Amino acid sequence: MTSFGKTAVMALSAIAASALASTAVSAASLAQIQEQGSIRIAVANEIPYGYVDPTGAALGAGPDVAKAIMEKLGVENIEWVSTNFSSLIPGLQADRFDMVAAEMAILPDRCQQVLFSEPNTSYGEGLLVAAGNPKDIHAYSDFADNPELRVAIMAGADQLEMMQKLGVDEANLVTIAANADAISTVATGRADAYAATSLTASGLADQNDGVEVASEFTDPVIDGAEVRSWGGFTFASGNEELRDAVNEALAEVKATPEWAEILTGYGFTQSDVDGSAQRTTEELCAAQ
Repeated sequence: MTSFGKTAVMALSAIAASALASTAVSAASLAQIQEQGSIRIAVANEIPYGYVDPTGAALGAGPDVAKAIMEKLGVENIEWVSTNFSSLIPGLQADRFDMVAAEMAILPDRCQQVLFSEPNTSYGEGLLVAAGNPKDIHAYSDFADNPELRVAIMAGADQLEMMQKLGVDEANLVTIAANADAISTVATGRADAYAATSLTASGLADQNDGVEVASEFTDPVIDGAEVRSWGGFTFASGNEELRDAVNEALAEVKATPEWAEILTGYGFTQSDVDGSAQRTTEELCAAQ
Protein backbone atom coordinates (compact mmCIF):
# COMPACT_ATOMS: atom_id res chain seq x y z
CA MET A 1 0.00 0.00 0.00
CA THR A 2 1.35 3.46 -0.91
CA SER A 3 1.86 6.18 1.71
CA PHE A 4 -1.06 8.05 0.11
CA GLY A 5 -3.20 4.93 0.47
CA LYS A 6 -2.21 4.54 4.11
CA THR A 7 -3.10 8.17 4.79
CA ALA A 8 -6.47 7.78 3.11
CA VAL A 9 -7.26 4.63 5.08
CA MET A 10 -6.27 6.33 8.34
CA ALA A 11 -8.47 9.31 7.51
CA LEU A 12 -11.44 7.12 6.67
CA SER A 13 -10.91 5.10 9.86
CA ALA A 14 -10.88 8.29 11.93
CA ILE A 15 -14.10 9.48 10.27
CA ALA A 16 -15.76 6.10 10.89
CA ALA A 17 -14.66 6.06 14.52
CA SER A 18 -15.97 9.60 14.99
CA ALA A 19 -19.30 8.64 13.44
CA LEU A 20 -19.61 5.64 15.72
CA ALA A 21 -18.82 7.70 18.79
CA SER A 22 -21.39 10.34 17.86
CA THR A 23 -24.19 7.84 17.23
CA ALA A 24 -23.49 5.37 20.04
CA VAL A 25 -25.93 5.10 22.90
CA SER A 26 -25.44 3.75 26.39
CA ALA A 27 -25.08 -0.03 26.59
CA ALA A 28 -27.73 -1.94 28.49
CA SER A 29 -26.89 -2.19 32.18
CA LEU A 30 -26.84 -5.43 34.15
CA ALA A 31 -30.09 -4.41 35.89
CA GLN A 32 -31.80 -3.75 32.55
CA ILE A 33 -30.60 -7.05 31.12
CA GLN A 34 -31.78 -9.00 34.16
CA GLU A 35 -35.10 -7.16 34.23
CA GLN A 36 -35.85 -7.96 30.59
CA GLY A 37 -34.32 -11.43 30.92
CA SER A 38 -32.49 -11.08 27.62
CA ILE A 39 -29.00 -10.15 26.39
CA ARG A 40 -27.50 -9.62 22.93
CA ILE A 41 -24.23 -11.51 22.46
CA ALA A 42 -22.11 -11.35 19.30
CA VAL A 43 -19.87 -13.98 17.70
CA ALA A 44 -17.64 -13.78 14.63
CA ASN A 45 -18.48 -17.19 13.12
CA GLU A 46 -15.02 -18.50 13.92
CA ILE A 47 -14.79 -22.19 14.80
CA PRO A 48 -14.12 -23.20 17.58
CA TYR A 49 -14.27 -19.84 19.41
CA GLY A 50 -17.80 -18.70 18.63
CA TYR A 51 -20.10 -19.42 15.70
CA VAL A 52 -23.69 -20.05 14.65
CA ASP A 53 -24.37 -23.39 12.96
CA PRO A 54 -26.83 -23.93 10.05
CA THR A 55 -29.68 -24.58 12.50
CA GLY A 56 -29.14 -21.19 14.14
CA ALA A 57 -27.60 -22.61 17.32
CA ALA A 58 -24.66 -20.71 18.84
CA LEU A 59 -21.71 -22.98 19.56
CA GLY A 60 -18.05 -22.70 20.49
CA ALA A 61 -15.98 -22.11 23.61
CA GLY A 62 -17.25 -18.54 24.01
CA PRO A 63 -20.99 -19.17 23.54
CA ASP A 64 -21.06 -22.36 25.63
CA VAL A 65 -19.35 -20.69 28.58
CA ALA A 66 -21.48 -17.56 28.07
CA LYS A 67 -24.63 -19.70 28.36
CA ALA A 68 -23.43 -21.05 31.71
CA ILE A 69 -22.61 -17.52 32.87
CA MET A 70 -26.03 -16.14 31.90
CA GLU A 71 -27.73 -18.98 33.72
CA LYS A 72 -25.92 -17.93 36.89
CA LEU A 73 -26.94 -14.31 36.29
CA GLY A 74 -30.58 -15.27 35.82
CA VAL A 75 -30.73 -14.21 32.16
CA GLU A 76 -32.92 -16.71 30.34
CA ASN A 77 -32.76 -15.51 26.74
CA ILE A 78 -29.70 -14.86 24.57
CA GLU A 79 -30.07 -13.11 21.24
CA TRP A 80 -27.08 -14.22 19.19
CA VAL A 81 -25.64 -11.78 16.67
CA SER A 82 -23.23 -13.00 13.98
CA THR A 83 -20.86 -10.43 12.43
CA ASN A 84 -17.38 -10.08 10.97
CA PHE A 85 -14.53 -10.05 13.46
CA SER A 86 -13.56 -6.50 12.49
CA SER A 87 -17.10 -5.34 13.37
CA LEU A 88 -17.10 -6.67 16.95
CA ILE A 89 -15.57 -3.63 18.67
CA PRO A 90 -17.44 -1.07 16.54
CA GLY A 91 -20.63 -3.02 17.22
CA LEU A 92 -20.14 -2.76 20.97
CA GLN A 93 -19.39 0.94 20.65
CA ALA A 94 -22.56 1.45 18.61
CA ASP A 95 -24.69 -0.65 21.03
CA ARG A 96 -25.59 -3.26 18.44
CA PHE A 97 -24.99 -5.90 21.12
CA ASP A 98 -24.21 -6.02 24.85
CA MET A 99 -21.36 -8.53 24.93
CA VAL A 100 -18.99 -10.40 22.63
CA ALA A 101 -18.28 -14.12 23.06
CA ALA A 102 -15.68 -14.55 20.30
CA GLU A 103 -12.68 -15.28 22.55
CA MET A 104 -11.12 -12.06 21.28
CA ALA A 105 -7.47 -11.80 22.31
CA ILE A 106 -6.95 -9.36 25.16
CA LEU A 107 -4.51 -6.78 23.82
CA PRO A 108 -3.46 -3.34 25.14
CA ASP A 109 -4.81 -1.39 22.15
CA ARG A 110 -8.15 -3.16 22.40
CA CYS A 111 -8.27 -2.45 26.14
CA GLN A 112 -8.27 1.24 25.23
CA GLN A 113 -11.49 0.75 23.27
CA VAL A 114 -13.53 -1.84 25.18
CA LEU A 115 -13.66 -3.75 28.47
CA PHE A 116 -12.53 -7.36 28.80
CA SER A 117 -13.45 -10.07 31.28
CA GLU A 118 -10.75 -12.17 32.86
CA PRO A 119 -9.36 -14.74 30.38
CA ASN A 120 -11.63 -17.63 29.46
CA THR A 121 -9.21 -19.32 27.06
CA SER A 122 -5.58 -19.47 26.01
CA TYR A 123 -4.30 -20.49 22.58
CA GLY A 124 -1.27 -20.47 20.30
CA GLU A 125 -0.67 -19.70 16.62
CA GLY A 126 -0.72 -21.72 13.39
CA LEU A 127 -0.66 -21.57 9.59
CA LEU A 128 -3.05 -22.90 6.95
CA VAL A 129 -1.20 -23.82 3.74
CA ALA A 130 -2.01 -25.51 0.44
CA ALA A 131 -2.08 -29.31 0.49
CA GLY A 132 1.45 -30.67 0.51
CA ASN A 133 2.81 -27.30 1.65
CA PRO A 134 4.48 -26.63 -1.74
CA LYS A 135 6.17 -23.43 -0.53
CA ASP A 136 7.62 -25.20 2.55
CA ILE A 137 6.25 -22.64 5.02
CA HIS A 138 6.58 -23.36 8.74
CA ALA A 139 6.73 -20.01 10.56
CA TYR A 140 5.40 -16.46 10.44
CA SER A 141 8.98 -15.28 10.07
CA ASP A 142 9.19 -17.07 6.70
CA PHE A 143 7.20 -14.18 5.20
CA ALA A 144 9.80 -11.69 6.36
CA ASP A 145 12.68 -13.87 5.13
CA ASN A 146 11.17 -14.53 1.70
CA PRO A 147 9.61 -11.46 -0.01
CA GLU A 148 8.00 -13.68 -2.65
CA LEU A 149 5.64 -15.27 -0.12
CA ARG A 150 2.20 -13.79 0.56
CA VAL A 151 0.25 -14.40 3.77
CA ALA A 152 -3.46 -13.85 4.35
CA ILE A 153 -4.76 -12.36 7.59
CA MET A 154 -8.29 -11.58 8.74
CA ALA A 155 -9.30 -7.93 9.02
CA GLY A 156 -9.04 -6.82 12.64
CA ALA A 157 -7.07 -9.87 13.79
CA ASP A 158 -3.95 -9.50 15.91
CA GLN A 159 -1.85 -11.48 13.40
CA LEU A 160 -1.44 -8.16 11.56
CA GLU A 161 0.56 -6.67 14.42
CA MET A 162 2.62 -9.87 14.69
CA MET A 163 3.54 -9.67 11.00
CA GLN A 164 4.42 -6.00 11.30
CA LYS A 165 6.69 -6.63 14.28
CA LEU A 166 8.39 -9.45 12.40
CA GLY A 167 9.13 -7.07 9.55
CA VAL A 168 6.78 -8.55 6.91
CA ASP A 169 6.24 -6.03 4.11
CA GLU A 170 2.66 -4.80 3.72
CA ALA A 171 2.81 -5.75 0.04
CA ASN A 172 3.02 -9.38 1.16
CA LEU A 173 -0.18 -9.20 3.24
CA VAL A 174 -3.57 -10.25 1.86
CA THR A 175 -6.50 -9.10 3.98
CA ILE A 176 -9.68 -11.18 4.02
CA ALA A 177 -13.00 -10.37 5.67
CA ALA A 178 -13.66 -13.67 7.44
CA ASN A 179 -12.12 -17.06 8.20
CA ALA A 180 -14.52 -18.64 5.73
CA ASP A 181 -12.57 -16.93 2.93
CA ALA A 182 -9.25 -18.46 3.99
CA ILE A 183 -9.67 -21.85 2.29
CA SER A 184 -10.29 -20.45 -1.19
CA THR A 185 -7.65 -17.75 -0.70
CA VAL A 186 -4.96 -20.35 0.02
CA ALA A 187 -6.22 -23.14 -2.26
CA THR A 188 -6.33 -20.84 -5.30
CA GLY A 189 -2.90 -19.34 -4.60
CA ARG A 190 -4.08 -15.81 -3.89
CA ALA A 191 -2.00 -16.21 -0.74
CA ASP A 192 0.56 -18.87 0.14
CA ALA A 193 -0.76 -19.31 3.67
CA TYR A 194 -3.29 -18.02 6.16
CA ALA A 195 -2.04 -16.91 9.58
CA ALA A 196 -4.44 -17.65 12.42
CA THR A 197 -4.57 -19.41 15.75
CA SER A 198 -3.73 -23.11 15.75
CA LEU A 199 -7.35 -24.06 16.48
CA THR A 200 -8.69 -21.93 13.64
CA ALA A 201 -6.16 -23.34 11.17
CA SER A 202 -6.97 -26.91 12.22
CA GLY A 203 -10.70 -26.33 11.92
CA LEU A 204 -10.33 -24.91 8.41
CA ALA A 205 -8.04 -27.76 7.32
CA ASP A 206 -10.71 -30.27 8.36
CA GLN A 207 -13.17 -28.68 5.93
CA ASN A 208 -11.24 -29.05 2.66
CA ASP A 209 -8.66 -31.45 1.22
CA GLY A 210 -7.02 -28.63 -0.70
CA VAL A 211 -5.47 -27.17 2.44
CA GLU A 212 -3.67 -28.40 5.52
CA VAL A 213 -2.03 -27.16 8.70
CA ALA A 214 1.67 -26.37 8.34
CA SER A 215 3.58 -29.14 10.06
CA GLU A 216 6.57 -28.48 12.31
CA PHE A 217 5.17 -25.01 12.91
CA THR A 218 7.41 -22.71 14.92
CA ASP A 219 5.62 -20.26 17.22
CA PRO A 220 6.42 -16.62 16.43
CA VAL A 221 8.77 -14.85 18.83
CA ILE A 222 7.79 -11.23 19.37
CA ASP A 223 9.85 -8.95 21.60
CA GLY A 224 11.80 -11.95 22.84
CA ALA A 225 8.79 -14.07 23.87
CA GLU A 226 6.83 -16.81 22.15
CA VAL A 227 3.35 -15.63 21.24
CA ARG A 228 0.37 -16.94 23.16
CA SER A 229 -3.03 -15.28 23.25
CA TRP A 230 -5.61 -15.05 26.01
CA GLY A 231 -9.24 -14.67 24.98
CA GLY A 232 -12.05 -13.16 27.00
CA PHE A 233 -15.57 -11.75 26.83
CA THR A 234 -15.85 -8.17 25.68
CA PHE A 235 -18.07 -5.23 26.72
CA ALA A 236 -18.58 -1.59 25.85
CA SER A 237 -16.48 0.93 27.77
CA GLY A 238 -18.40 2.20 30.78
CA ASN A 239 -20.26 -1.08 31.32
CA GLU A 240 -18.10 -2.19 34.26
CA GLU A 241 -21.16 -3.45 36.15
CA LEU A 242 -21.92 -6.09 33.52
CA ARG A 243 -18.23 -6.94 33.12
CA ASP A 244 -17.80 -7.42 36.87
CA ALA A 245 -20.90 -9.61 37.14
CA VAL A 246 -19.66 -11.77 34.26
CA ASN A 247 -16.23 -12.03 35.89
CA GLU A 248 -17.78 -13.26 39.13
CA ALA A 249 -19.89 -15.85 37.33
CA LEU A 250 -16.97 -16.85 35.09
CA ALA A 251 -14.82 -17.60 38.14
CA GLU A 252 -17.56 -19.92 39.42
CA VAL A 253 -17.88 -21.66 36.04
CA LYS A 254 -14.11 -22.14 35.74
CA ALA A 255 -14.10 -23.87 39.13
CA THR A 256 -16.31 -26.66 37.74
CA PRO A 257 -15.27 -29.69 35.63
CA GLU A 258 -17.76 -28.58 32.97
CA TRP A 259 -15.62 -25.57 31.99
CA ALA A 260 -12.58 -27.67 31.08
CA GLU A 261 -14.86 -30.16 29.32
CA ILE A 262 -16.29 -27.37 27.16
CA LEU A 263 -12.84 -26.19 26.10
CA THR A 264 -11.33 -29.62 25.44
CA GLY A 265 -14.50 -30.60 23.60
CA TYR A 266 -13.69 -27.88 21.07
CA GLY A 267 -10.07 -28.94 20.61
CA PHE A 268 -8.30 -26.89 23.28
CA THR A 269 -5.47 -28.85 24.86
CA GLN A 270 -4.92 -29.27 28.58
CA SER A 271 -2.02 -26.82 28.20
CA ASP A 272 -4.47 -24.30 26.77
CA VAL A 273 -6.84 -24.89 29.69
CA ASP A 274 -4.07 -24.52 32.26
CA GLY A 275 -2.62 -21.55 30.38
CA SER A 276 -5.78 -19.49 30.72
CA ALA A 277 -4.87 -18.82 34.35
CA GLN A 278 -1.31 -17.69 33.63
CA ARG A 279 -2.25 -14.05 32.93
CA THR A 280 -4.80 -11.61 34.31
CA THR A 281 -6.61 -9.07 32.18
CA GLU A 282 -4.86 -6.27 34.07
CA GLU A 283 -1.48 -7.74 33.11
CA LEU A 284 -2.49 -8.26 29.48
CA CYS A 285 -3.90 -4.75 29.11
CA ALA A 286 -0.71 -3.26 30.57
CA ALA A 287 1.67 -5.34 28.44
CA GLN A 288 4.24 -3.47 26.38
